[in-house]
Amino acid sequence: MLFKQRLWAGLADGTVTCTFRRWRRPLARPGGHYRTPVGVLRVDAVAVVDPAEITDDDARRAGFAGRAELLGELDRHGDAPVHRVDFRFAGPDPREALRQADTMAEEGWAELARRLARLDRASRHGPWTTAALRLIGDRPGVRAADLAAAAGRDRASFKLDVRKLKELGLTESLEVGYRLSPRGRALLDRDPAPSRGRGGRRRR
Repeated sequence: MLFKQRLWAGLADGTVTCTFRRWRRPLARPGGHYRTPVGVLRVDAVAVVDPAEITDDDARRAGFAGRAELLGELDRHGDAPVHRVDFRFAGPDPREALRQADTMAEEGWAELARRLARLDRASRHGPWTTAALRLIGDRPGVRAADLAAAAGRDRASFKLDVRKLKELGLTESLEVGYRLSPRGRALLDRDPAPSRGRGGRRRR
């Protein structure tokens, strides 16, 4: 689940404990764990609700000043059923420690290189990992659609590939776009040669 940056602190300190979403079908499930920029949320309950029954207290628990503000936000997202999702903060994202791991033994870097090589070999559009990392490093905070266009890729497949880099602790999502993690930056610093893979131009 995505949350606006203004809600991140409330997610972490437990003052934001629910969200209301217009979904055609539930996109969260009770017992599920969902990553956010501030850590992992555990969903306790998901239910379809009548917007007329949402209270000011409900709205404040979702990070809004009152029900009028919340209902105005919901009205911006069509007419699908309103789902209430109750959750609790379940701790830091385990990938955070991975992102900060910018020093490793040589065998650790070698294993990471092998994992990236496997991603390159499995891709239908050719080697892409180094080019994508360099693109994100050069253009932090740029919209995924713009990065994809610069790489000659469609947005959906580009975002899917960036998620694979994120799982390896190499990138971080911003409210708009991405940036390299310390681990991702350290990886590129170890290999200063320009990327030859599709998705980035060779530098001179």
